Amino acid sequence: MKLACQPAEAVAQIPDGATVMIGGFMAVGTPERLVDALLEAGRRDLCVIGNDTARPGVGIGKLIVERRCRKVIVSHIGTNPETQRQMIAGELEVELVPQGTLAERVRAAGFGLGGVLTPTGLGTIAAEGKPTLELDGRTFLVERPLAADFALILAKEADYHANLSYTLTAYNFNPLMAMAARTVIAEAETIVPVGMITPDDVDTPGVLVDYLVGTP
Repeated sequence: MKLACQPAEAVAQIPDGATVMIGGFMAVGTPERLVDALLEAGRRDLCVIGNDTARPGVGIGKLIVERRCRKVIVSHIGTNPETQRQMIAGELEVELVPQGTLAERVRAAGFGLGGVLTPTGLGTIAAEGKPTLELDGRTFLVERPLAADFALILAKEADYHANLSYTLTAYNFNPLMAMAARTVIAEAETIVPVGMITPDDVDTPGVLVDYLVGTP
């Protein structure tokens, strides 16, 4: 684990075309410094997995505006008209996944599960091309796990062992994504001495974190 490195150093290993999970919910809990570093590094053709594409110029929306994504896998794009425009123009592939299903697919990858069974999306375009399974007289969609090459996440606090703690909305996707990517790059608002984050408050253990970026 590389402790307290700079954003540019942390994202330097991310190549063009990588699949990248980015935490946050409408950019709350999104590691903005890491997103900015991706832009500055000139990375392109990314497949981005996140809850949403935020707004133009905010969070994942920065990557959209600069046309750095070939595909996004998200639960909605309703707050970003540029995402909508690129999708309609055929410039960006958008895979829309119901929010709960999205979270469960990420969790399934992190926990080594073969998939998720859910009735959500049956009878809609969300079910097109997907296998189904019948159990006890009910039909379920079989949703595949979602993994990534890299996860960019934001923590409220980290200690010098890279144990992470989140707060409020930032808790939604960040800890799940930390389990589901081969390389985890965490940005922390504050880095505190070991012991300042009690064991009960550790949401992501440091063993999962490969790179930790602190405040400027």
